[in-house]
Amino acid sequence: MSRHASLLPISYARTVEHWLAEDIPSFDYGGYVVGDDIKVATLYCKSPGVLAGKPFFNEVFRQTGCTVSWSFEEGVEILPNEGKVVVAEVTGPGRRILMGERVALNIIARCSGIASRARRLRTLADQNNFGGVVAGTRKTTPGFRLVEKYGMEVGGADTHRMDLSSMVMLKDNHIWATGSITRAVAEARSVAGFSIKIEVECQSETDALEAIDAGADIVMLDNFKPEQLLLAAKSIKTKCQSFQKQVLIEASGGITEDTAAQYMGPGVDIISFGNMTQGVPHVDFSLKIAH
Repeated sequence: MSRHASLLPISYARTVEHWLAEDIPSFDYGGYVVGDDIKVATLYCKSPGVLAGKPFFNEVFRQTGCTVSWSFEEGVEILPNEGKVVVAEVTGPGRRILMGERVALNIIARCSGIASRARRLRTLADQNNFGGVVAGTRKTTPGFRLVEKYGMEVGGADTHRMDLSSMVMLKDNHIWATGSITRAVAEARSVAGFSIKIEVECQSETDALEAIDAGADIVMLDNFKPEQLLLAAKSIKTKCQSFQKQVLIEASGGITEDTAAQYMGPGVDIISFGNMTQGVPHVDFSLKIAH
């Protein structure tokens, strides 16, 4: 079992059950044609990528009464130089293999695509001697967040906050609705308590300093150009030292694989990427029954 699989809650099995029920709400007409003779299907990988999502894939076929035998460990980068690579075999009644086929392929293709982008970004950070955190965001697909966050983990990225209950993030709408950064932070702290961090989205260095003075743990410099961001991060860190305050600085907003290296400088603790999940290319897998 992958070391990341132990992160998953027991409830993920119910999530998989829901996905299968969504795909087969009544009769399985195509499965009727295939029957219950024992078959072996081969999982092929047909494009380069980091393999991720094995626990979900396994659970799909466990619920359909099949077994899976893997040729690769999770987190391995697969390079199908000769068209396709055998990744796993699924054994079970023919119709039950096909019951799970599309659900399982959708999961592993997207999870592996996210893990692949996460791995590339983490590698880019290492190549640029960036010791900070490479993170995803909460820009995930409703009902599929667990798979997408799992892909980030396997790829070597930080998941960022999992949900609205994991951390307070005060964005522009919160601040506008409340009236000020200072008031928004105070209101949040009054209910969040000591154990939950507060992050504030800032449009300027002035905003960041107000957030820090109000007690924010993290300031997000949002949609800054690289040069602006590095100067602001350095200035904020210097001023924090004089105030004897500690704060983390996150760079976010429109940062891509192509521009990420420009943000990897002193004073930046975290770089988050919405496109780690949005618009990410999937890894191409197929499942074929032997004939």
